[in-house]
Amino acid sequence: LTNTSISDAQEMETIWTILPAIILILIALPSLRILYLTDEINNPSFTIKSIGHQWYWTYEYTDYGGLIFNSYMLPPLFLEPGDLRLLDVDNRVVLPVEAPVRMMITSQDVLHSWTVPSLGLKTDAIPGRLNQTTFTATRPGVYYGQCSEICGANHSFMPIVLELIP
Repeated sequence: LTNTSISDAQEMETIWTILPAIILILIALPSLRILYLTDEINNPSFTIKSIGHQWYWTYEYTDYGGLIFNSYMLPPLFLEPGDLRLLDVDNRVVLPVEAPVRMMITSQDVLHSWTVPSLGLKTDAIPGRLNQTTFTATRPGVYYGQCSEICGANHSFMPIVLELIP
């Protein structure tokens, strides 16, 4: 014996399907708008291009005469007291505090990831693609990061150091 009243609830099933979909759309549209608004900086003070290589980063201050330098990890023999092993570099990226910064990130060879966790930054460096991230640091200090992509045997030896000065 089959109860036919159970299988004849088409209107209720339609409402149970459409109503949650409408609620999700009403939540998603304002969230997407806010997401895109927070990602834009219309007039950054600095634009820095970061290029990932195996096993170092190249930085270009594009707004100020095209200053270009490489940033290699310091070997253990060159570490001073107080330096962090596997995290310190020979050339740091130096930026002022409270200045909007646009980072343009790409790669020369394989996938890398430009990551500074204490600033909440993580952007993939992909060969042939220019990714962008923006930030405004509020506190001076030295911020450390590393390549967080499995880009090869020595990917953990690609440190990133930002020195933010007042």
